[in-house]
Amino acid sequence: MTHFKSTLSIEKATVLTFLLFTLIANFSFSQEQTSNANIGVFLFEEEVIDYGTIQQNDDGLRTFKFTNRGTAPIVISNVKTTCGCTVPYYSKAAILPGESSMINIKYATNRIGKFSKSITIISNASEPQKRLRIKGNVISKNTVAVK
Repeated sequence: MTHFKSTLSIEKATVLTFLLFTLIANFSFSQEQTSNANIGVFLFEEEVIDYGTIQQNDDGLRTFKFTNRGTAPIVISNVKTTCGCTVPYYSKAAILPGESSMINIKYATNRIGKFSKSITIISNASEPQKRLRIKGNVISKNTVAVK
């Protein structure tokens, strides 16, 4: 019986050693290089644009303005929206440190009712996925807005 207990202890120790080694190896290989001092940083004038109450088919174009406050160029690789009713327009050119740029958003104002949509900017900036938002209320042209 003693031999069985010692064999079991050796097996447990071997399994624990293997698990510990695997954990350490995975941790060291999955580390990102976050110590890079040269990185672009978004500074938006506003992160939420409120259209307020607008009439159906009014101009749905709004602009998010930003400056690169970092020390490296920012390249926007994609801008995703939560639905096809929101279309982004943006420059594919690098935004150098200290430079400003903009992301234009066109909301389809033919849809009546309140809306709240997210815009996700994918880039090489310090925040690789930056979320912005638009919101508002579209009323029928025949409706009078109460302010």
